Amino acid sequence: MRRAPAPLALLPLALTACGCGGGGEDAPLTVSAAASLQGALTACAGDARLQFAGSDELAAQVRQGAPVDVLVAANTRIPEELAAEGELEPPVAFASNQLVLAVPAGSEIAGLDDLRESGLRLVIGAEGVPVGDYTRAVLDRLPQEQGAAILANVRSEEPDVKGVVGKLAQGAADAGFVYATDVEAAGDDLRAIRLPAELEPVATYGAGVVSDSEHRGDAEAFVDGLVDGRCHDALIAAGFGEP
Repeated sequence: MRRAPAPLALLPLALTACGCGGGGEDAPLTVSAAASLQGALTACAGDARLQFAGSDELAAQVRQGAPVDVLVAANTRIPEELAAEGELEPPVAFASNQLVLAVPAGSEIAGLDDLRESGLRLVIGAEGVPVGDYTRAVLDRLPQEQGAAILANVRSEEPDVKGVVGKLAQGAADAGFVYATDVEAAGDDLRAIRLPAELEPVATYGAGVVSDSEHRGDAEAFVDGLVDGRCHDALIAAGFGEP
């Protein structure tokens, strides 16, 4: 059983009225999506109501009964867990992304070895957030001493990837782990450093219709559009890959 709907105050602040052609003005389709998807989905979504945050936070709101029709996450684990709990219809994988090391455009940082330097300010995603989990998977594959030295330079753990990008853009951090699409969206402000192939994780995105959705047809159409449709095209244009 789903619990009573969560108060609207719990919904993410990054809210924009757009959509994918579903829902009318009185009852728009509500899509909760990972923060890294904001640019692409805002460009393709039409009149649905989009809200963006870390995937773990959005999943928590679905579990609390928030009025959401579609959950779009930056990994497949979270949608699969929600489906196993009966909160989500069987999810689909619809896109992929690359985790990269991001630095300000003029930075002299050249790779992971430089992240061990004393005084370096590193920002990463919090544990449980997909970008944070992908980051920890990379660091766990490094020699223990190197990984520990890098973690010792972490100054902030952000609730979503936009928080990491924000710290870099503000000059509050020297480096951070984000998705390749986030660096591309930042224009000339940031530079991406690709991770070694043996360390590089593949970030696969998953989406599904919330089981209690009152707009099931529109919700299914939105998910279909992520796989093959206008939103899929917008994702590819933004630099995302096939799943």
